[in-house]
Amino acid sequence: MMGKNTPTLAPPAPAVTIKSIPTQDVPARLAALAGSDIHDLKDQWRSLFGKEPPPYNRRFLESRLAYRIQELAYGGLKAELVKHLEELGEQIDGKNMILRRVRQEQRPVPGTRLLREYHGVEHIATVTRDGFEYQGRPYQSLSAVARAITGTRWNGWAFFGLPKARP
Repeated sequence: MMGKNTPTLAPPAPAVTIKSIPTQDVPARLAALAGSDIHDLKDQWRSLFGKEPPPYNRRFLESRLAYRIQELAYGGLKAELVKHLEELGEQIDGKNMILRRVRQEQRPVPGTRLLREYHGVEHIATVTRDGFEYQGRPYQSLSAVARAITGTRWNGWAFFGLPKARP
């Protein structure tokens, strides 16, 4: 018996079927990405991935859409290569699936610039392959960058207005 405050679970969403793309359409679709506005890119994302686009910049969307278009036309990575990449990833993160999931799903692409105005001053942190850079100095976490800016402890993801880093 469910009480008043017990939430009811919604039925699972139906699986989305993504159609393959004819190979002859690939060059035109790739060329059209550069001329598309951000709303069109987000619509294409929904169509090609079957989910909402992430809140990242245009460059990120274009690059991932270009890959996805080619993947649907020519096929994805071979299973052996995926396995090899997973093994390389395990060498980096020690089989910590939570770290891997955060890196894959949440972390902005290297080169992304994160802006935050704090006390009337605009601060820019850049995402690097190994962490973050702020005022020419490397940092391992956004929290360390936020602390350098404010002098107090902050959740770096919250400070820069990003979604929660934890799955």
